[in-house]
Amino acid sequence: MDFKKAAAVKAAGLIQSGQVIGLGAGSTIAYMVTWLAEQVQNGLQIQLLTSSFTTRQLLLQNGFTVLPAADVEKIDLYFDGCDQVDHNLQALKSGGGIHTREKLLAAMATRFIIAGDDSKYVDRFTTQCPLVIELLPEALRYVTARIQQLFPGTKTDLRMGNKKDGATITDNGNYLMDVWFDKWPDLESLNLTMKNITGVVETSLFYNLVTKVIIAGNEGIQIIEK
Repeated sequence: MDFKKAAAVKAAGLIQSGQVIGLGAGSTIAYMVTWLAEQVQNGLQIQLLTSSFTTRQLLLQNGFTVLPAADVEKIDLYFDGCDQVDHNLQALKSGGGIHTREKLLAAMATRFIIAGDDSKYVDRFTTQCPLVIELLPEALRYVTARIQQLFPGTKTDLRMGNKKDGATITDNGNYLMDVWFDKWPDLESLNLTMKNITGVVETSLFYNLVTKVIIAGNEGIQIIEK
């Protein structure tokens, strides 16, 4: 059984005709796009926008019109995957480096729903994934030094381009920095501290944004809500 597909179909079942729907990135969301394309053929009427370039291309390939986020004030449901989500529904989204735009859509949404397989659901964040921050290029030295002052011994890595020389540049023209903790600090204070550093645009910690988690695994589908 494909657990990601099972979670995606269960999550997509929450969508009703007439709603504005936001989609994130990843393989679970790709399954949702396929499901939505089938439902539209059966009469489902929705408006769509996405935080992801890849998801946007997939939507266009399936005949959808994609709304610009700048033209939308409110989203009914926003769906995305994650790297980890804990039992308090705090989520970490560090892989794709588009967390600033993902977080914007999550904040715009009445309900933010994470779907995925049960490997993503943890009691506490592990140190296998970093906190990622998007920062202004001009603030690189300052932000690095400030993080070391606030969290001594923490490792920071500027994310580098895979097929270009130099740093990875976000869609917003900024840098990405991976912040590795030996042990995660209190998430509430971490969220506030990082966002209060001048030059930090956003972090990959989705604190108090998730309203529901749909997880599929060997024991079936779990639905965890606030």
